[in-house]
Amino acid sequence: MELNTPIGRLRLLAVLEGISYLLFAITMPLKYMLDIREPNFYVGMAHGWLFILYGIFCLQNIYIHKWGMKTSAIALIASLVPFGTFYADVKIFSRVE
Repeated sequence: MELNTPIGRLRLLAVLEGISYLLFAITMPLKYMLDIREPNFYVGMAHGWLFILYGIFCLQNIYIHKWGMKTSAIALIASLVPFGTFYADVKIFSRVE
């Protein structure tokens, strides 16, 4: 994974965004069962920024690599599904690099 290419940066961001999504499995029970709100706030803030950046980086790579509608849709929708960004990384992003 080379960070000096747009697809390399997207791959890194996809992994970070996926991890931030999975961290909610820890912070949500802390918030609602133990009334500890701070971890959920910080994870939520990080996840929000990573989600927005992921979308921007996807659009950048869609334009650069001229992906079709199906590939573009899978790449963008992947951020809405748990483990989706990991799937997109393996099936789409790693093949472009």
